Amino acid sequence: MTSTQAETDRSHLGTLSVLAWIGDPAEGHDIPYLLAYTLGDGPRGREAGETAARGLLEEIGLPIGDVVMDGTRNPAGFPVQIVLADNQVALTLPGLNATCTAPDEWVAAANESGQAYFLFATRAWPEAVPGQPVDPKTLQEFAGDEAVLTGSAHCVLAVRRLQ
Repeated sequence: MTSTQAETDRSHLGTLSVLAWIGDPAEGHDIPYLLAYTLGDGPRGREAGETAARGLLEEIGLPIGDVVMDGTRNPAGFPVQIVLADNQVALTLPGLNATCTAPDEWVAAANESGQAYFLFATRAWPEAVPGQPVDPKTLQEFAGDEAVLTGSAHCVLAVRRLQ
């Protein structure tokens, strides 16, 4: 008997990175955002990494495009989880996890609302290297790009905290 169900090879993703930011509260944009993306540095290159990202999202049931999934209704049963401890955000997906340091204003907004807007971009972003600051203009150019937005999975997630 042969199995036809294929699981995405997560090693093709390469480096998974996460970036937390918040809009300008003075302009009424106090939503905490969390963006996951790959650097495109997987063993088979950028294109294979982008294909693996799409496969992963499909595998875990997150649609790509303009549908926003609500992960706040049943957070324990949702395939994407975020946990906040001080300024550290831990992102967990089936078979993957990544962390980042969130700015104080992100933490305050997440604590106030109890949720964050999450995007998983299928387009690689090799310029946004983990541990290096990303200037607001570069972030806006990537995260605000129509092709990036329509090629991403979108969710609202409950922000869990370590007890």
